[in-house]
Amino acid sequence: MVGRYYEEFPIDLKTGEANLTQIYLQEALVFIKRQQAARRPFFLYWAIDATHAPVYASKPFLGTSQRGRYGDAVREIDDSVGRILDLLRDLKITENTLVFFTSDNGAALISAPRQGGSNGPFLCGKQTTFEGGMREPAIVWWPGRIPAGQVSHQLGSIMDLFTTSLSLAGLALPSDRVIDGLDLLPAMLHGQLTDRPIFYYRGNTLMAVTLGQYKAHFWTWTNSWEEFRQGVDFCPGQNVSGVTTHTQEEHTKLPLVFHLGRDPGERYPLSFASTEYLNALSRITPVVQQHQEALVPGQPQLNVCNQAVMNWAPPGCEKLGKCLTPPESVPEKCSWPH
Repeated sequence: MVGRYYEEFPIDLKTGEANLTQIYLQEALVFIKRQQAARRPFFLYWAIDATHAPVYASKPFLGTSQRGRYGDAVREIDDSVGRILDLLRDLKITENTLVFFTSDNGAALISAPRQGGSNGPFLCGKQTTFEGGMREPAIVWWPGRIPAGQVSHQLGSIMDLFTTSLSLAGLALPSDRVIDGLDLLPAMLHGQLTDRPIFYYRGNTLMAVTLGQYKAHFWTWTNSWEEFRQGVDFCPGQNVSGVTTHTQEEHTKLPLVFHLGRDPGERYPLSFASTEYLNALSRITPVVQQHQEALVPGQPQLNVCNQAVMNWAPPGCEKLGKCLTPPESVPEKCSWPH
């Protein structure tokens, strides 16, 4: 297990230099080689984080882009992905290996531009349920199976990777629970599109839903006035009246509806009196109702915080002399202001 906050892998906050991406890369390459040598199938989850503040890059990449330290980090990630693909080619396993590249959220504009990316035309950024916080591209690579250069408009979710992976392995979904993920293979292999909703939550609150080209907001909120006045801004330079609110505004009776094809930036809600609004709402309302009626509430795993349960003595710490003694267990309610 390699993690960025182990003191063995320091990030120089002044220069931005760190070798952590190279360490992640070597771990991936060694793992793939070992699995292939043993003729074992493998699943590699490669979660690099160099573009997450504090942004970093190794020395050969620092100062090589026109986008500052963030661009340097992107260049190193791009190079690393290329080296992984090159290894798959060298091992002659490209036709048996699916590579899926995506992100868990939009750019964190709170740390942009020096320590963050851009969400282009989309509204706001990470930690919101606007398109800038939730919409990410995805690139799928499978030579011999997925034709190069094609574009799919299938609406997907990272939750779909579980379902898709089972489908790839020829395994059935668990039958003892509802699985939210969609099998993306029909879209990737045959261009088949599935009209499915995506639900956007913050905590236990359903904030919005996308269905087809339409997105309905039942609540709007960026962050609190208190945070905003302290300089915490999730939507810098993007003030949309009645939409990018700093109080939690309810729209459950008359949701704000946007056509994302014409208005991907969520700046012009449809008129409540328009036929288009009424038609869109007539499709969205029963989908949301069915979702809420079938939803089985779970116990949130992040409601209780306790420093004692952190991994104070990970495997191998004895060899490094880095094992730490856990503090006293003091469970308390977590504070999640966003």
